[in-house]
Amino acid sequence: MANVESDSTPSVPVSASLVPKKENITPVGSKIAELNESRAELLNRIQGLKQDLQNWRSKLDTQVKIYRDELTDMKKTLSVEVEQLRSEFQELRNTLQQQQDDVTASLRNLGLQDFSGDDKERKDDPNINGKDEEVHAIATPVEDNAKADDK
Repeated sequence: MANVESDSTPSVPVSASLVPKKENITPVGSKIAELNESRAELLNRIQGLKQDLQNWRSKLDTQVKIYRDELTDMKKTLSVEVEQLRSEFQELRNTLQQQQDDVTASLRNLGLQDFSGDDKERKDDPNINGKDEEVHAIATPVEDNAKADDK
């Protein structure tokens, strides 16, 4: 009897419960279409952003190269100018030394003496040594006379 009862109960068709109803298919299909459209838009935006980033990097690399080249040129120019200034200062030192030597020689020729020079210059100069000896020779008799007066 158990078999008879199971046959008499209405059976639910298995395929009908697994197959979605037509009403449910339309909203899911439209959602999938929206998601696909949104996905395509996002992919396009990502591609655009990637392209923008690549362009930005390229421009940045170009600017960096330009600035490096400019800095290299400036460095070379600065080095040349510094070397030129060193050379000009050396020439100026030489000219000033020559002028100082000329003035010193002119003063010696006139019989005047530039006593602002180094002691070494005075010792090496025969004119100065001769005058010092003359002054010393002149001072010695005066000192002797002073000593004689004291006695």
